[in-house]
Amino acid sequence: MILLNPGPVTLTPTVRESLLQEDLCHREPEFASLCLDIIGRLAGLYPEARERYAPILLTGSGTCAVEAMLATVVPSNGNTLVISNGVYGERMAAMLKAHGKAFESCVFDWLAPVDLAVVERAMQARDYAFVVTVHNETTTGRLNELSPLLDLCQRHGAQLLLDAVSSFGAEAIPFEHPALAAVASTGNKCLHGIVGTALVMVRRDLLEGESQSNSLYLDLFPYYRQQQSGYSPFTQAVHAYYALQASLTELAAQGGYQGRQRRYLQVANRIRDGLEALGLRLLLPRAENSSMITSFYLPEGWTYEALHDALKQAGFVIYAGQGDLQREIFRIANMGHIQDADVERLLAVFSDVLG
Repeated sequence: MILLNPGPVTLTPTVRESLLQEDLCHREPEFASLCLDIIGRLAGLYPEARERYAPILLTGSGTCAVEAMLATVVPSNGNTLVISNGVYGERMAAMLKAHGKAFESCVFDWLAPVDLAVVERAMQARDYAFVVTVHNETTTGRLNELSPLLDLCQRHGAQLLLDAVSSFGAEAIPFEHPALAAVASTGNKCLHGIVGTALVMVRRDLLEGESQSNSLYLDLFPYYRQQQSGYSPFTQAVHAYYALQASLTELAAQGGYQGRQRRYLQVANRIRDGLEALGLRLLLPRAENSSMITSFYLPEGWTYEALHDALKQAGFVIYAGQGDLQREIFRIANMGHIQDADVERLLAVFSDVLG
């Protein structure tokens, strides 16, 4: 089965085989060595991040990483601005509410880019310590621009907390910018590992202060302290870490995040070209899409369920729209071990299914 959903991804043979390594206790020095190796690889994935940011590993999903970032960094009595144009920005607002942390929201239509003029007016009206947003909003496949927003944060004395769950490892992230405070992601999307590993890249100066977390498991400070020697305060998913190490090795061999982005764009553009040739319409203009996910309007006369089932019978899993888009679109992600032959077969299946 070829997974065309935005994570978990289709695994390479090497990553799948890594799961067959021997069982290992997470308190043994061998596991500490494994974690230190992974931390070192993550630190160098974006060269600009190596000196200023500390990778912190968690066992959990991408949502776990995002919530841990917000719980640990955002103070309860501070002011935070959440910028959202999709499900995952709105989810971060829900996280802050659940943790009792003060925030306000700039909410944009799911089909619209972030309007920086609106954001700036909000920041002129009130001082915000932190701004929170999503990089690749997989609700639609929109890649939100970071550099102009970071410049805006810097002008107003705010720091940006970034959900890069579906962009870290395949899109450019300006770690060199002084307003970027932390980045949350996962091992089972662009990094091509399995579900169970999450990570937060935190600027080191933030880890010299005090944690703002009111959670035990999601407090990044104990993880950071213990992971200096490779250990963690709680049980980690050992075999998921084997897979992450293998997937990071493959990512380096592919040319790092730049090489992965090139491959993603090659695959995504072939899918976009092929489906447009069959009469399907893109939800967003191409230039506004990320490299790893595309939303298409459903073909006339088709429900998502019918299209999904027809494709699944042929060995492909696509993804539904969310919210009000659920009955209008479907989504195709091109992360993971997807070969050119898989893409051509996918397009042939679409051609047959659509008649």
